[in-house]
Amino acid sequence: MTAETFDIIVVGAGMAGNAAALTLAKHGLKVLQLERGEYPGSKNVQGAILYADMLEALVANFRQDAPLERHLVEQRFWMMDDRSHTGLHYRSDDFNEERPNRYTIIRAQFDRWFSQKVREAGATVLCETTATELMQDANGKVVGVRTDRADGEIHAGAVVLAEGVNGLLGTRAGVRKRPTPDTVALAVKEMHFLPREVIEARFNLKGDEGLVIEAAGTISRGMTGMGFIYTNKECISLGIGCLVAHFTSTGETPYGLLDRFKRHPSVAPLIEGSEVKEYAAHLIPEGGFKAIPQLYGEGWVVVGDAAQLNNAMHREGSNLAMTSGRLAAEAIIQVKSRGAPMTATNLSIYKTMLDHSFVIRDLRKYKDMPALMHTYSRNFFLTYPELVSESMQNFLRVDGTPKAEKEKQSLNSFVKSRSWSGLLGDAVRLARAWR
Repeated sequence: MTAETFDIIVVGAGMAGNAAALTLAKHGLKVLQLERGEYPGSKNVQGAILYADMLEALVANFRQDAPLERHLVEQRFWMMDDRSHTGLHYRSDDFNEERPNRYTIIRAQFDRWFSQKVREAGATVLCETTATELMQDANGKVVGVRTDRADGEIHAGAVVLAEGVNGLLGTRAGVRKRPTPDTVALAVKEMHFLPREVIEARFNLKGDEGLVIEAAGTISRGMTGMGFIYTNKECISLGIGCLVAHFTSTGETPYGLLDRFKRHPSVAPLIEGSEVKEYAAHLIPEGGFKAIPQLYGEGWVVVGDAAQLNNAMHREGSNLAMTSGRLAAEAIIQVKSRGAPMTATNLSIYKTMLDHSFVIRDLRKYKDMPALMHTYSRNFFLTYPELVSESMQNFLRVDGTPKAEKEKQSLNSFVKSRSWSGLLGDAVRLARAWR
């Protein structure tokens, strides 16, 4: 390997790395993709949501053989206190379309399939290989990577960093900073296996229909975080995640939150009798627009989670990862086609392309939301869920108390907990951060 030079090295075989490697290989570039795991996806046991439009731009006929679980026809949002939830849900038969918009997937299976498409396009995929260091010339330009293999120096015209949110390759080289605890969430997930017919009965599904539940409230114990439930064909992906900084400051544990979430009266019946076969923990970028690092430099670009490209407000990650990987590859292809060197100036076209995409436009829209949720987490994830539950109890419980008195009780609870100025301030801050 030491004597061989590649056009491009892609570090990582997740959504972003596979999108980049596939795009580059399809255009005839000599591509090497490095993956630490035994095979792409071997480190991922969790379920996830796949957005069809982004994958379709890469593999037009992916529905023919991709390991898809269920196409989503319903989305539920829960605001929870310790014993109840107030819900909003949307279900439409329009989602039972010929080419569905969203699917649940199991990453261990899907990433392996995606990587096979990369190989078929002509890229070399080398697993069980860790890139330990970026190689730089005397002028600081990245010219390849060192690996943990014997004589493991590999040269390339440029390197795509798709190593994930906690990847150390870029930080060791000083091309990007290590994420801070207030920009990263730690999520834990379990896979609960049940017979297919049981899942469909409990969630009112048929065939390959699926649904997603996203939950916020006292389940995160006043920390910034959310729980989720995804239906797969024969299992349920269930998990919860919160900011690392809040875990540190509160002393709460991820497994403790997950256990309470599973035992919640709204959740326990959905997984009753299931067999837990898989458990995983992973980091998720949560810093939003203001946490995005430098995206390109002398001989390198960074994509996906490593670039903090995750829309926490809409729980979108895979679509941003695939889009950034594809755009980074297209930028490199443009530079290569001109016969130009992979300098920071030339690679800056990647950021221009990303700025004009939905990725940066969406993240910019919510640029102030992470700070708001982090600073006022107890209000939004503890106080208000409890107040909403109390108000719903007052509204629905018929006990001879006049309705006007019940409404007054509910209003007084809000004012007592937050004060008029606090309520107004929270509303204004939320409106400003949402725009």
